[in-house]
Amino acid sequence: MKYTTLAAAIPLVLTLSACTTVDPAFKDIGTRSAPCVDGGPDTVAQKFYDLRIQKGGNGLPNSSQLAEYRPYLSTGLYNELLKAQSERKVDIAATPNEKTGARDGDVFSSLFDGPTSATVDSASTIPNTDARNIPLRVTMSHQKDNGAKSTWKDEVLMVREGHCWAVDDVRYMANLDFASSGSLRQVLEHQ
Repeated sequence: MKYTTLAAAIPLVLTLSACTTVDPAFKDIGTRSAPCVDGGPDTVAQKFYDLRIQKGGNGLPNSSQLAEYRPYLSTGLYNELLKAQSERKVDIAATPNEKTGARDGDVFSSLFDGPTSATVDSASTIPNTDARNIPLRVTMSHQKDNGAKSTWKDEVLMVREGHCWAVDDVRYMANLDFASSGSLRQVLEHQ
């Protein structure tokens, strides 16, 4: 009798379990309160570097640059840049005749002078829509006025916030003399 009841209950349990669905926690991609740029991770990264090259600038972005970059930057990176910017103002006020801790060169690439062109590798092989972060290689070059050209690769870490992709970090990977090493977040941390 026990086995007959158990044999009848198993198909019923299997049928009921097939009717329920549970969304896994990893599908939660969070929210984003800031504006964002349309496109996948490679498109957003390319648009960011195009804007950065067009606008120019070295060192930490100033307030107006940071406002322009906001749609491209993750909340975490944006907040770190804001913090570094305010700390730099305190450093300058405290010691106006000394060099501040902030880097004067381009913080978004390995080379001090920054790129004059950048091409982001394709992210066409994202395995599924659950991807939350993707590192992308960026081929950069800097053309000097005298015709000399330096070429290198860095890596930009793109993160998904809500339905937006945003720049979360830059890993400096250039194998050039006087190139930066580490990452943008490390530079911001050690100012």
